[in-house]
Amino acid sequence: MAIRKYLNKILFFILIISIQIMNGQSKKSADNNLNLQQQSIVAISSLTAVGDVNKLKEQLNSGLDSGVSINEIKEILVQLYAYCGFPRSLNAISSFMNVLEERKSKGIHDPEGKKNVLNNDPDKYEQGRKVLEILTKTPQSKPAPGFGEFAPRIDAFLKEHLFADIFDSDVLTYQQRELVTIAALSAMPGLESQLQSHIKMGINTGITENQLVQAAALIEKYINKEQAESFRKLFLKPADTATVNKGN
Repeated sequence: MAIRKYLNKILFFILIISIQIMNGQSKKSADNNLNLQQQSIVAISSLTAVGDVNKLKEQLNSGLDSGVSINEIKEILVQLYAYCGFPRSLNAISSFMNVLEERKSKGIHDPEGKKNVLNNDPDKYEQGRKVLEILTKTPQSKPAPGFGEFAPRIDAFLKEHLFADIFDSDVLTYQQRELVTIAALSAMPGLESQLQSHIKMGINTGITENQLVQAAALIEKYINKEQAESFRKLFLKPADTATVNKGN
């Protein structure tokens, strides 16, 4: 009888350990996937980049429904002007204003979210250079070699405005900002070099390969298969790319 009780205790202990391991694996798997808010970021960013206002309106509604705040979406659309230009950014902002008015008329009250607090660092270039060092995990020389020496003004704009004024606002995290950038660049043809750089920065912020795979699937869904395949080639091994294409 005593032996049976002892065995039962051991079995119970093994069961508890097994449950904890499975829960841990389940949590790890969930952390390794794009959540609904991240999926909305990819959809909104890619559709803004290509100027598809009709599909964008639907995804702006989906983003709000998934819990992305008004100010987060504003910040996404503001950041995107640096990658797809003022016209498409402004068109997206105008669409977002219309979406909010329609939702308000239906009695839907969306959370405003965190407010943008401006950083008044007097040395914007140095501020942006440090942000870029965090994202790339490599030292950033002054000026940037190559293009920065050839065209110092673009180097200044890049550091002082994009990576200081825009990226250093904490309405979005660095990881969210890299997801915005990756989605936008992957939606537009001919930007593989910049996309490759931002994929590396995204990974440095914690974006996983599985999340990139899911992002590519969203690009295929909302943009087209060609852009998705071009995106996949930058982070998947050839064998993995072949597997993905075979699955399609």
